Amino acid sequence: MLRRTFLAASTAPLFAQAPARPNILLILADDLGYGNLGCYGSRDIQTPNLDRLAAQGTRFTQAYAGSTVCAPSRCCLMTGLHTGHAVIRGNGRRELTLDTGHTTITEVLKRAGYRTGLFGKWSLGGLGTSGYPTAKGFDEWFGFFSQTHAHNYYPEHLLENDHEFLLRGNSATQRRDYAHDVILQRCLRFLEGPPNAPAKPFFCKLSLTIPHANNEMGRDTGNGMEVPDTAPYTARNWPAPDKNFAAMITRMDKGIGQILDLLQSRGQLDNTLIVFTSDNGPHREGGHNPDFFDDNGPLRGIKRDLYEGGIRVPAIARWPGHIPAGKVSDQVWAHWDLLPTLASAAGEFAPAGIDGIDMMTAWTGRPNQPQHESLYWEFHERGFQQAVRFGDWKALRLKPGAPLELYNLKTDIGETRNTAAANPGVVKQAEALLAKARTDSPDWPVKAG
Repeated sequence: MLRRTFLAASTAPLFAQAPARPNILLILADDLGYGNLGCYGSRDIQTPNLDRLAAQGTRFTQAYAGSTVCAPSRCCLMTGLHTGHAVIRGNGRRELTLDTGHTTITEVLKRAGYRTGLFGKWSLGGLGTSGYPTAKGFDEWFGFFSQTHAHNYYPEHLLENDHEFLLRGNSATQRRDYAHDVILQRCLRFLEGPPNAPAKPFFCKLSLTIPHANNEMGRDTGNGMEVPDTAPYTARNWPAPDKNFAAMITRMDKGIGQILDLLQSRGQLDNTLIVFTSDNGPHREGGHNPDFFDDNGPLRGIKRDLYEGGIRVPAIARWPGHIPAGKVSDQVWAHWDLLPTLASAAGEFAPAGIDGIDMMTAWTGRPNQPQHESLYWEFHERGFQQAVRFGDWKALRLKPGAPLELYNLKTDIGETRNTAAANPGVVKQAEALLAKARTDSPDWPVKAG
């Protein structure tokens, strides 16, 4: 039963013998492009705190999201399964949810004695289902009712564990309680820890909605990039949606700075493994033009594409004494590797039968990192599309029965030259990888485009 509260307006583990387990903070942006941060080459959008995080840790240039849209990407991240095996392989299937057979990062860490919290957007099971956050290992959960609910930055209510949390500042036509700010404050409170409680390491997942658009508002007004103010870009002669987009990202960066300052003040910053990434590539929604700030950088494609711009994402990891500072790594990894990697950091074993690999060897700058034979994606919103990366090669099939496109990412990061005709042997290799990459699912039938 819903209860109401109110807001007044306003593989083997690498570190099994380590004496102290790190805190783990996983920050996930929503639709943030590969080129939207200063440390990834943005010239116009100010992100000093994330740039500082990259300077103090390792920035990855070949990290991949689980999918090119939200729900399946988050499913891959939490369960260690790619979209050929995941229960959620696309958006729009609200009845699909994680169940007791889908072990999450949170459940692994909770069993290891971690205090666990989730703040923001979930998308893997609603209230009363087996996939609801508190049923999947989170001690504390504060965020949106559903994926569509998360489009609105001024909702009238959020969820606090299993009850409704009213935002009085947004009742009727008022717009005073910006959901991002409210969620950030709850995250900070969690990081401060309960008073007089025994010290335990924490796992905190801050799942932000910035810079996702309010799609419904965008259709009505032409500007769905909701933000309280446009600072520090108010004087810029930019289109309103793009100005708002930039202000949203800088606001997100400021909040991350608050988190870093809090952890520093509590003496916890250097014993916290911090990972920052995005759930997929940049969007063309809410009136925002992804070309205005070159959101995808040197990559081709955006959200809903299986070209690199839809799935290659910014990723930063910081953990002093373990992860090198100031390093740029070209290690290829994907979000389904986070479960075994974070489990390893905590001295725990990942569940058997997942697609992810423990990447901590590469993250800590040591040699002989086990590698994937290939990375696989499938996408169901435009019929059925597939992509596979193996070595420097990337192959795509944009509809069932269509010939493969083939790109060499080492020499053609922008996927401008389809070399399939010149490399029949490599195409044959890609076909073999695609043939064994997936398991059929009645919920995700293969449909022609």
